[in-house]
Amino acid sequence: MNDSEGELAVMIARKAVEAETLDNEPSKFDMPEGFRVKMGVFVTLSTYPDRDLRGCIGYPEPVYTLGGALIRAAQGACHDPRFPPLRGDEVEAVTVEVTILTPPEEVMVDRKELPAAIFVGKDGLIVERGPFKGLLLPQVPVEWEWDEETFLCHTCMKAGLTPDCWLDPQTKIFKFQGEVFTEDRPRGRVSRKPLE
Repeated sequence: MNDSEGELAVMIARKAVEAETLDNEPSKFDMPEGFRVKMGVFVTLSTYPDRDLRGCIGYPEPVYTLGGALIRAAQGACHDPRFPPLRGDEVEAVTVEVTILTPPEEVMVDRKELPAAIFVGKDGLIVERGPFKGLLLPQVPVEWEWDEETFLCHTCMKAGLTPDCWLDPQTKIFKFQGEVFTEDRPRGRVSRKPLE
């Protein structure tokens, strides 16, 4: 995805957040060809200037077109169950970040070799075991300065499992990559976020 498409993705997500919090219909956009392809996407809302998480919802699998997934994820981020619903008067105090995902691929290596198969600054992770599932985006371990093993452990905990569940062959581990575009301030300049 090029930078102008990334900027458009953030604009679509912001307009969907505004419409959701003000009870308006989402804006209609003339979607470029690339936005009509099914892709996974996450929308993250953060307070400004503190950059505390305010909501993050998305679709790891490419089940919707990128344009449709952006709108749904942005609406969902306004109602992230970890937080009170985002109010209209908060919209000017949050930044919007969009992460466009590659399809997840299962990591099929010996369990002790998993940390060597994961690349902080490149990969996001999904941990799955029975009904439990947890996902962390590629930017999370970079922001927290985790190594690969710590990243695996935190993804396990996100799934509600023990930190070392990744060592158990019954636990499935998937990795994916993401392109991240973010506002520097609410309604501000959009840029590609480096992950390394």
